[in-house]
Amino acid sequence: MTPKTKKSRTGCAPPLLTSQEPPLRQSPRSTSSFKRAPHQVRLIGGQWKRTPVNVLEIAGLRPTPDRVRETVFNWLQHWLAGVWDQVNCLDLFAGSGALGFEAASRGAANVLFVETALPAIKQLEQLKTKLHAEQVRIQRGDAPTVARHLAISGARFNLIFLDPPYRQEWLATMLPLCLPLVPEDGLVYVEAEMPLATNSAPAWLAGWKVVRADRAGLVFYHLLQRHCPSEFQA
Repeated sequence: MTPKTKKSRTGCAPPLLTSQEPPLRQSPRSTSSFKRAPHQVRLIGGQWKRTPVNVLEIAGLRPTPDRVRETVFNWLQHWLAGVWDQVNCLDLFAGSGALGFEAASRGAANVLFVETALPAIKQLEQLKTKLHAEQVRIQRGDAPTVARHLAISGARFNLIFLDPPYRQEWLATMLPLCLPLVPEDGLVYVEAEMPLATNSAPAWLAGWKVVRADRAGLVFYHLLQRHCPSEFQA
């Protein structure tokens, strides 16, 4: 006698699972590949417009979103009167390099990247080579030490990008160090976790005037102009 197959409550026999037909599931390789895929931003203007820039998974690394960069470079276009070929630029917490390469793409005469993480340094070098960006220099080191050495050497920059990791008091350290690095009316772009344009400005903002400011989600971004005591005059 042929054994009967037990029926389900619906009256239909359940499907038989065999070793040749395992249940469908997501491929582990596909999942792993997805996790390893780099996040990217793109340059938004200039000769290298639409060039992808990889963003590594490094603690504290927050690339400036494309929409924010577009706004910031519209500000800079106004303040610099579109004359990029006379701009010397310093990117003190370079990370992915999106800000500095954006400036170079628009014609900045010189761009110096400063970064501590070796993987980020290697990526910056690769992108420099890919773009044949001869005006770009890359220096490994921590931002305060490099800023002090640059000041001692007499280096000056029309534009500094200052986008450090949040909640580590970097702005209190770096903004005073940036004062001797810029000429009168020089500019510093700053990202922070809080607004800087307040009635009770902290002491470390002395010498700087907030000329533009905006917010995108939790990111407060600002354009500061040097407004310094006489001892810092270039």
